[in-house]
Amino acid sequence: MVEFALPRNSRITPGKRVSNAKGAKRAKNFKIYRWNPEDGQNPHLDEFEIDLDKCGPMVLDALIHIKNDVDGTVAFRRSCREGICGSCAMNIDGVNTLACLKPIEEVKGDVAIYPLPHMKVVKDLVPDLNQVYAQYTSIKPWLQTQSATPPDRERLQSPEEREKLNGLYECILCFCCTTSCPSYWWNGDRYLGPAVLLQAYRWIADSRDEMTGERLDQLEDPFRLYRCHTIMNCTRTCPKGLNPAKAIAEIKKLMVERH
Repeated sequence: MVEFALPRNSRITPGKRVSNAKGAKRAKNFKIYRWNPEDGQNPHLDEFEIDLDKCGPMVLDALIHIKNDVDGTVAFRRSCREGICGSCAMNIDGVNTLACLKPIEEVKGDVAIYPLPHMKVVKDLVPDLNQVYAQYTSIKPWLQTQSATPPDRERLQSPEEREKLNGLYECILCFCCTTSCPSYWWNGDRYLGPAVLLQAYRWIADSRDEMTGERLDQLEDPFRLYRCHTIMNCTRTCPKGLNPAKAIAEIKKLMVERH
């Protein structure tokens, strides 16, 4: 049997328990991953029992209530609260999702909240996104053209051409899919991951873009593209209902057709 040892200060330990639900008719317990890089301590799980009648219905509402009324040191990202910005992506009840779209009532028992898996943690529920943003930048996610267009004319698309972008442009770069992918866990330094590859295909599929060949050349690499093994975790976990695995398959198909 192979035995693995966790790095020093990585083993999760029990934390404090705080109850703010005295006399509550609807109480719920939240277990929140806590880690502060400045105190030199192991990460720990703090437990907060709260009155659900004092907050909104989503997990993000509970986190905001905990931060505002129970423990102001809890760190997490959030912005739009409507599933548009992707800021509040985290692992809730064992699934990568958006806290603002996850109803508390869907979780049976305690609500366990961790940062996105297999990423460096800045603090508590805040992951370090520098690497994935750098990978996103590397695919040049903007319209590239070679032909000149008069300033008084738009680059038009037919309804059929525009339809090809459906299921691609809706990606909000929350990286729930990327951080659920085992191939990215082991090869994240070289494999672009499902979110970035879906974005890459979004521009390849755009009829107005004129750099398809160059974009495919940049992806023609044993690691950048071909570490995808169609595990499908990305598609199962996407909070927007998108299918990154299909986008990656379309890129691979184009690679075959061009040779």
